[in-house]
Amino acid sequence: MSAEATNPVSAAEAAVTDATARRRGRARIDLRRIGRAALLGATAGPAPRDRLPDAISHVAEAHRAHHPDADLMVLRRAYVLAESSHRGQFRKSGEPYITHPLAVTLILAELGAETTTLTASLLHDTVEDTEVTLDQVRREFGDEVAYLVDGVTKVEKIDYGAAAEPETFRKMLVATGNDVRVMSIKLADRLHNMRTLGVMRPEKQARIAKVTRDVLIPLAERLGVQALKTELEDLVFAILHPEEYETTRALIAGNPHAGDALGAVAEQVSTVLREADIGAEVLVRPRHFVSVHRVRLKRGELRGCDFGRLLVLVAEDADCYAVLGELHTCFTPVISEFKDFIAAPKFNLYQSLHTAIAAPDGAVAEVLIRTHRMHKVAEAGVVALGNPHPGQDTTGQPAGTGGGKGSEGGDTGALAALPTSADEPGTTASADGAEDGERVDPTRPGWLSRLLDWQQAAPDPDTFWTSLRADLAEDDEITVFRADGSAPGTISLPAGASCIDAAYAQHGDAAHACLGARVNGRLAPLSTVLGDGDTVQLLLAQDTVSGPSPEWLDHARTPAARIAITGWLRAHPESTAPPAATTGTRPQAGVTADHRSGAELHADLEGEPRASVRPAGCCTPVPPDKITGFRVRGGSVTVHRTGCSAVDTMRRLGRDPVAVRWGDTAQGRVTLVAESFGRPGLLADLTEAIAVAGAAVVSATVEPPSEQLVRHTYTLHLPDVARLAALMRAMRDVPGVYDVSRARHRSPEPRRA
Repeated sequence: MSAEATNPVSAAEAAVTDATARRRGRARIDLRRIGRAALLGATAGPAPRDRLPDAISHVAEAHRAHHPDADLMVLRRAYVLAESSHRGQFRKSGEPYITHPLAVTLILAELGAETTTLTASLLHDTVEDTEVTLDQVRREFGDEVAYLVDGVTKVEKIDYGAAAEPETFRKMLVATGNDVRVMSIKLADRLHNMRTLGVMRPEKQARIAKVTRDVLIPLAERLGVQALKTELEDLVFAILHPEEYETTRALIAGNPHAGDALGAVAEQVSTVLREADIGAEVLVRPRHFVSVHRVRLKRGELRGCDFGRLLVLVAEDADCYAVLGELHTCFTPVISEFKDFIAAPKFNLYQSLHTAIAAPDGAVAEVLIRTHRMHKVAEAGVVALGNPHPGQDTTGQPAGTGGGKGSEGGDTGALAALPTSADEPGTTASADGAEDGERVDPTRPGWLSRLLDWQQAAPDPDTFWTSLRADLAEDDEITVFRADGSAPGTISLPAGASCIDAAYAQHGDAAHACLGARVNGRLAPLSTVLGDGDTVQLLLAQDTVSGPSPEWLDHARTPAARIAITGWLRAHPESTAPPAATTGTRPQAGVTADHRSGAELHADLEGEPRASVRPAGCCTPVPPDKITGFRVRGGSVTVHRTGCSAVDTMRRLGRDPVAVRWGDTAQGRVTLVAESFGRPGLLADLTEAIAVAGAAVVSATVEPPSEQLVRHTYTLHLPDVARLAALMRAMRDVPGVYDVSRARHRSPEPRRA
């Protein structure tokens, strides 16, 4: 049962929810009143068929505000089924359980969701927690509603055990790929549960908050549902960072007149626009708690205008630029703060002009300029779009069977005005399908397509869960162009992606044979980080035996690339089987190869005086480590530290070791992993300690923070490897660093025929 909710709420949560309610200009819903209405409805008998039950009247009022012509009788039928099936179930706070689906539905109704979404929202826990079956929902409300309810229904924990949570999210994401309304319902469901976590154990509150922070909030951001995202951020902030939250709350409470400064600027802006004969609505929008906290960290002491922003709403796109011109003419603009998200919308459908102006008294006010349509999409994101496939249900059949009215109340105007997916350039949505019989969904952007692609290659729930969190941690997206001119002509990647990521995004498993790339016409290594607008041409080997090296994982940012590389390495430990041994020749001692670290390695080989000898990337041996070698593809020798797990793997496979030894060169290359607590300036202090120790940074990777912990990986060139121990001590002495160790990648188990 989805009982992650209880009343009364904590003081912090109540403050957040009250603040949100005031921003939206409505009184906070009293769940106890709703519960009483639900109980009265249950005891006094069903409401007459010509009117709605009292408990759902507030949902109907919010829905009619957005969709005056909506058919409310289907909501009545859904409520009657939900109330009767949940009857006798109670939340941990004591309210009847029906208060939860009612509250979730109200959240979506206030955002402008259409009738089908609200119907599914009322029923979203029935299949999971009651005797109602999915077939029953389908018979009574149609395929669309059944699809949405099934999409948000959790998998059985008895079947999946500890993997139930990641597998539930995998199921929801796959369903979202066909209909984004699935995730809309899930986000509203989590918001209500987060609002009402009051009597849960602290450890359970923290667990739910962390999943919300790592998965649900990034999804709300990417789907453009800012109204849900901001409130979720505040609720997570209150639970996971209570001290910072209390400081921020006290700061806001201690500045009750902070809005007056913005109000004065708003009056000046209104006057300027009125005199320019530009019809506009100028509003003061207070910042939410997390936003105030971030501004305080960025600017230090806050002034009145820092507690909010101005929002200017106009009728047409051209009016946005007219407003911008007047503001920059009549006020002093802060040029560095200007951003145009109308000409170049963000990947989550967001469109707006951002600027900042300085008032005569020196106060700087941030200003957002957008149309009313842009504002609706900015607040509600995909929820404002309604049915992504007007005129069809999710199975591709005409909508309207049962209660599932496909396009009823849907905002097709907002849908048609939005840009299409980056993965489907030049396509437009239509009410009766799309080109070549495939529906085109502008709410399925490049990031969602990539996520759905790589999740299929991650059968292991732990791999999927880890990769999902890492993928969602990326805050921005870039677009690179393919130099070969083939369709589609662009590749969407997360910011910080390399040529390796582009190779796997374009070629899939064929990217194993990638040798290099041309970036903007110039040859570049695969580790090259791509920028927005770069042109990339991937160069592939013609043979079929080429494969990635473990070092590729140091530069792969996307889960698709990392999963593909890891899978190949698992299937080919230290590459393919070695060639047959040469017979009839005497071993030749002292065969030498200069390996890339600068240290010198010698190996005793048979008949191959020019064979390559290189250190293994999994353990990066340096003098005076004890080492052993193994023959790999092409006759070369890979050298491991004797304690490396890959050595045991090779021996289990029957590989014969090769005698190797160090030369006289003192220099070498080593990979170190520093684990630390996150803090400002940490990266600068670590690199300074490395430089003072006389080492040169060849490459560095900083993983996204996880629970305030940060993992740094450095590949360093040492002029004298005897200094390695002193270097590691110096890095450990950096404040915040709690451990420094040699890189030791786990050797994957090989597949056996």
